[in-house]
Amino acid sequence: MNKRDVDLVILSDVHLGTYGCHAKELLRYLKSIKPKQLLLNGDIIDVWQFSKRYWPESHMKVVRKILKFVAEGVPVTYLTGNHDEMLRKFTDFQLGSLTLTNKLSLPIGKKRAWIFHGDIFDVTMQHSKWLARLGAIGYDSLILLNSFVNWMLTKLGREKMSLSKRIKNSIKNAVKFINDFEVTAAELAIEKGYEYVICGHIHQPEIRQIETEKGTVTYLNSGDWVENLTALEYHKGTWQIYRYHAADYPLSDLADLDADTSENDDLNGKLDIKRLLDLFKSEPAV
Repeated sequence: MNKRDVDLVILSDVHLGTYGCHAKELLRYLKSIKPKQLLLNGDIIDVWQFSKRYWPESHMKVVRKILKFVAEGVPVTYLTGNHDEMLRKFTDFQLGSLTLTNKLSLPIGKKRAWIFHGDIFDVTMQHSKWLARLGAIGYDSLILLNSFVNWMLTKLGREKMSLSKRIKNSIKNAVKFINDFEVTAAELAIEKGYEYVICGHIHQPEIRQIETEKGTVTYLNSGDWVENLTALEYHKGTWQIYRYHAADYPLSDLADLDADTSENDDLNGKLDIKRLLDLFKSEPAV
């Protein structure tokens, strides 16, 4: 399979370690591109809900693929989110081409981008983390229910549906929260003199110009790999939202991608993700 060249790829809200994560689809996407730079904008590994009982091989393969990019010298920056906030105690850690940090100021073309996960704008996260964690459990349960519903719909020859999207779109407060989130991020970016502000967190892929009394900024959100299966791509001066569609991958290519084990390269013996995540959960953040 020919790999697409992409100058910059931004992913967020993958939630590895949860039932809702579409790891196989993400792996196919990662194997289909040749990025010059990769940004992981928070909630890549869901340390909140991590359990030894659920860490499928497909989730491990995503980690291996990312590490393969690092081994190849591709600059990979991991920006922490709320579900992987335990990693914040290691901020500014660097190993080869891998960097771990909380936020990033990055020149893109002739403009500057301010990049961060976005949970800082979430009042629930700042003041009631227990409620946010409870909501995360409820969300994961909804995703499980949605999987069963879609299995039934497929059997009946009906189109699949997203329960979480329907709920979000039908609740005015949810729509208002998303809009307020985007505007707040834009206002702060304008004050700081950025032309781009790039977030994750709200699982809502978006590219749009936001204008305030103080100026204009391009707001971008990379979406997620639970509901939307999206990424931000920047190539030859142009931004786009990549949306995964199985139809874009011919059956022959899918077979080759799923069978490829080139990312394994002795990483199984060197990397025990379950043990590392247990360590992160057991040690208090500083």
